[in-house]
Amino acid sequence: MKVLLINPPSDHELKGNNPAIIDEERGFNPPLGLLYVAAYMEAQGRHEVIVLDTQVEGITYDLLPERIAHIGPDIVGITAMTFTLLDVVKTTALVKQVDPNITVVLGGPHPHIYPQETIQMPNVDLVVMGEGERVFSDLVDALDRGTSLEGIPGLVFQKGDQIRQTAANPLIDNLDALPFPARHLTPFEKYSSLLAKRSPITTMFTSRGCPFRCAFCDRPNLGKRFRARSAHNVVDEMEACVNAGIHEFLVYDDTFSVQRQRVLDICDELLRRALPIGWDIRARVDTVDEEMLSRLKAAGCERIHYGVEAGTERILKVLNKGITLQQAQNAFRMTRRAGIETLAYFMIGAPSETREEIRETLEFAKRLRPDFVHITILTPFPATQIYRDGLSQGILEHDIWQSFAQNPCEGFQPPYWEEILSREELIELLSQAYRTFYTRPSYILKELIQVRSIEELRRKVIAGIKLLKM
Repeated sequence: MKVLLINPPSDHELKGNNPAIIDEERGFNPPLGLLYVAAYMEAQGRHEVIVLDTQVEGITYDLLPERIAHIGPDIVGITAMTFTLLDVVKTTALVKQVDPNITVVLGGPHPHIYPQETIQMPNVDLVVMGEGERVFSDLVDALDRGTSLEGIPGLVFQKGDQIRQTAANPLIDNLDALPFPARHLTPFEKYSSLLAKRSPITTMFTSRGCPFRCAFCDRPNLGKRFRARSAHNVVDEMEACVNAGIHEFLVYDDTFSVQRQRVLDICDELLRRALPIGWDIRARVDTVDEEMLSRLKAAGCERIHYGVEAGTERILKVLNKGITLQQAQNAFRMTRRAGIETLAYFMIGAPSETREEIRETLEFAKRLRPDFVHITILTPFPATQIYRDGLSQGILEHDIWQSFAQNPCEGFQPPYWEEILSREELIELLSQAYRTFYTRPSYILKELIQVRSIEELRRKVIAGIKLLKM
């Protein structure tokens, strides 16, 4: 069978609290979930697999039907997240418009949270829950043979008037057994990042699952149990990318630094092979130390993204972040001393947070002296503790995300926690926060001194223009 995996355009993405300054960084990252599914199917060798990343290829909705028709797939698979659902809906409609006989399959976080609502959406034939590699491959085999779907775990489908949901899809324990993402099925040379020092870039996962319990976050389709790839397997993937001409990596693990020894082992393996790369990681401020940071720097790690989230101890407790301000200060000081750049994540508008506490958070962000900040307005996303609290406390009048899942329509606004500050006030505070952080003369001078190329200067000028328009 011919399988087409589509990363839809992002024309209708629920931007919500995503600041415009990072659009370029976010828009041109490889669709890793689809590439893992594609690689797994290629390894089985039973079906033809094509990946269409409309965003990096610049394929608009006007052009998409023609491309689908030209490919002529039997099955189309799409990853659906709640904030991309409107684009998923439009893409599935176009697929069926091209050929109503194409089987449309949705997977990803949104269908995992809302399987019943998703399977009842127009133009959706099947839903995959949990990790998709094995399930999707088994599904395609069954459709090809015309055999029953009942024995395949992690599926939701309609049979007559009934919605059938098969047994739970077990997590993949041995991540080393998965083939590397099929980057060769995309124009990988086009992927870039505002923060990157090289081009092209790629993203990668070295682990799945997060053991921490932040109240604002949930990854239900990947589970809470931390599962990690071996150091050798991780560096094998990096070396394969280097051989293909990719030298910059954004490691997208929720928390790369969960297992200290594994971090050191990856660094040692990179040093042993002397790969000419630069890479970023995401880490918690309470999981790093000077030895680890020194080893990361030696192995080519150039930037660490830390989720600080708040600048007051009280709000950190509200968010169940499990860190202290002192730990954050120590981590940023040690990272700076090691010669590694930092990006600090912060959010405003947490439950019960006052305007004064937001001001304290922004002042704390400046004191940490990160190279970059990413500030958002807290959005109570489905399946998170904060969302459940909002419903139980009446801050959210009804299950707004379920309503959206049942009837995704344009004009929908993601909810904020408007207990003390209104949506309009939070948006204005967000704009002020970005302007005050990035327009400081000391910050601008530092960035200009560090520019290494015309292309890097171009990207930063574009980001600056966007910032001034916020």
